[in-house]
Amino acid sequence: MASLAAQCPTPAWRHAPHQLAAPFLKMAAAAFSRAGVGAAPLLAATYVLDDANGLGREFDGIGAVSGGGATSRLLVNYPEPYRSEILDYLFKPNFGASLHILKVEIGGDAQSTDGTEPSHMHYENDENYFRGYEWWLMKEAKKRNPKIKLIGLPWAFPGWIGKGENWPYDYPDITAYYIVSWILGAKQYHDLDIDYIGIWNERAFSSKYIKLLRYTLDKHGLEQVRIIASDRLWEPISFVMMIDSELHGVVDVIGAHYPGTKTVKNALLTGKKLWSSEDYSTFNNDVGAGCWARILNQNYVNGNMTATIAWNLVASYYEELPFGRCALMTAQEPWSGHYKVESPIWITAHTTQFTRPGWSYLQVDGHLEGGGSFVALTDGLGNLTIIIETMSHNHSKCIRPPLPNFNVVPQRATFYLKGSFRILTSGAWVFCQLVVNFCSLSFLQLQVWRGRFSLDLDVDEVYTLTTLKTGWKCGYPEPPPPQPFPSIYSDDFNIRNPPFSEAPNFADQTGVFEYFVNASDAGDHVFTLRQVVVQRPITWVSDADQTISVIGNFKWVNMTVTCDIYIEKPRDGGVFIAGRVDNGGIYVRDSKGVFFWVFADGTYRVTSDLGKQFFAKGHAGLAGVRDNAWHTLTLNIQGNSASGLLNGYPLWENVTISKPGNGWAALGTRSFEFAQFDNFHIEAC
Repeated sequence: MASLAAQCPTPAWRHAPHQLAAPFLKMAAAAFSRAGVGAAPLLAATYVLDDANGLGREFDGIGAVSGGGATSRLLVNYPEPYRSEILDYLFKPNFGASLHILKVEIGGDAQSTDGTEPSHMHYENDENYFRGYEWWLMKEAKKRNPKIKLIGLPWAFPGWIGKGENWPYDYPDITAYYIVSWILGAKQYHDLDIDYIGIWNERAFSSKYIKLLRYTLDKHGLEQVRIIASDRLWEPISFVMMIDSELHGVVDVIGAHYPGTKTVKNALLTGKKLWSSEDYSTFNNDVGAGCWARILNQNYVNGNMTATIAWNLVASYYEELPFGRCALMTAQEPWSGHYKVESPIWITAHTTQFTRPGWSYLQVDGHLEGGGSFVALTDGLGNLTIIIETMSHNHSKCIRPPLPNFNVVPQRATFYLKGSFRILTSGAWVFCQLVVNFCSLSFLQLQVWRGRFSLDLDVDEVYTLTTLKTGWKCGYPEPPPPQPFPSIYSDDFNIRNPPFSEAPNFADQTGVFEYFVNASDAGDHVFTLRQVVVQRPITWVSDADQTISVIGNFKWVNMTVTCDIYIEKPRDGGVFIAGRVDNGGIYVRDSKGVFFWVFADGTYRVTSDLGKQFFAKGHAGLAGVRDNAWHTLTLNIQGNSASGLLNGYPLWENVTISKPGNGWAALGTRSFEFAQFDNFHIEAC
């Protein structure tokens, strides 16, 4: 194997261009030869870069979201060195994406797009600041970049906060206490300083709650934590802030989601920082990279937004869940170690490796005459970075909102340096071309003559010009090749001090399944997996009424699933194992498959969904099914037939099934109730 040390070329003063489509794979010199003999004249325009009359808004950075939800679920299970390599590509300065901001979900025990994330307070008198993986991820980000900014935002809340209602604002003091406890726990247990806190992702806000949250933060010595509102649309938060001076005083950033590079008048009139606090959410091929390149520039050019945050950070969840691979890079195979550094990583680098939060945008229109855009930023100390994108319509469609038609043509852009930048007009700038996946590098000199320099810009390119001498094309040896999920897989959950609260590869879709020490068991079931959410949460989407966690290969057709189960809830408690489960995430209520249930009252059922459509039902009492006792369930699915065993003896057999034809394995409970699982085993194909 080649050395695991990062492979980096000599530092470049210029980064240009990152080209997205195969026809544009060329040496850097080709980008400057469009007006050669016999070529049609290029559209030409001049753009003035001048700071004499002051600067534009302060740049706050580029970031990404982990959560909303469970998007980093599989990342934690990667073996070394691959897990550290992935983290380096995301967070290490001057290496890959070099992110400035990390936004994480404050777990609320509920479905939040691709799974559930556990709360630090499942119950009112319960506090545990080691659940889940967001604490770990924030620490890993800080380890690589101590200056990275951290944001926390809830998608859902544990049910006890609403006291039975699906609403977090009836008792705002309780909600504020819950959120502030998360911030205090981050510092006390992980030495993490949270920089910004949000309200409720893409749901209604309460002015009363926001004011009380500010008061509670200050009361606990957290004056430095800033508030972002409302992580939805520009309105009505901007209008309400205009008429409510107290609310205006406590909100530091107006954050909008998927703004389409546009803002609104009221948001500008507030004088607050404007962020695209969630954006992108697009499949991470070259079109997704084009989407990302376009909005990184145009969110400021069109909308005065000084930070853009991608959903999501890394696609570390089963690809068949909603929004598969809608991330900056892909890492969804911890069992093989395979991951892929996708094009959006390098698009991000065009900005992040050559700017810093705290720099300022120049006051310039930023629209190119031939289509596309540019931004110019300075540190105020003589450094200047210019990022240019010429993304075409079809190569830059984001998943949302709809993109109006526009045209981009090859063009010649001349930049005229004035103000303090006149000191740059002698000598030469050097820059480095980046092609798709950095597969080609070359260094050219760009002469600045009498305060001017010109670039011939092709379509679907990104250029970065900078006075900084940082910026690296870095990488590791190729990771292992992709492999499907193992067809034979077992987990006995026998881990005394697990590094994470959840068992590897299980993806909770409703409820939370955690490692558990069963101190009352003197036999073989001391270490188990336990479902721990016993009250329906304040949900973000329509969670199922049953809890469920999926695992495996979505393409599995034939399988045998075996698991020891322990019903804790008397009388009406129940559990299931399942195969060919075809849905999850925000669509979990619609999951179909083959579900084998047993209940505390001694009955059993076989259903094609989460409890509504029956294949078969009967009484298992003669076999001894009851609560607070261990039993072994086996589900066998072969072709169009399924059968089930209880404690090794046939309970039902030859049930005919037609669809779905493939899907994951799963386990779960009848309701939000305690139940335990052990010795999970699957053989599939």
